[in-house]
Amino acid sequence: SSLEGHTSYVLSVTFAPDGKTLASGSSDNTVKLWDAASGSQKSSLGGHIPGNPGCKCTHGHRYRHNPMCPVEGHTDYVRSVAFAPDGKTLASGSDDKTVKLWDAATGSQMSSLEGHT
Repeated sequence: SSLEGHTSYVLSVTFAPDGKTLASGSSDNTVKLWDAASGSQKSSLGGHIPGNPGCKCTHGHRYRHNPMCPVEGHTDYVRSVAFAPDGKTLASGSDDKTVKLWDAATGSQMSSLEGHT
């Protein structure tokens, strides 16, 4: 089956250790979690924070972040995703030069690791 939900290219996928959840990273700057059995989207990690109807991504070769619009998560392509061995934490690596750690159960961002150049 096909999992649809990203608005741009999917660059990375990985299964959780228990095989029940699939994570995907995309050039739309988001990470999505999927139920592997049903194919339904469980959550979307990152993206624009709702509430400002004037905020839109500008599309070109890359999705570019408008600094006037708040964003949760990554501000550039998500190139890699990986679950911790216990499946409770998901790491995502991005062209924004950060690694984000996410709670796989709630989808909330736990931390942002910066320092790559």
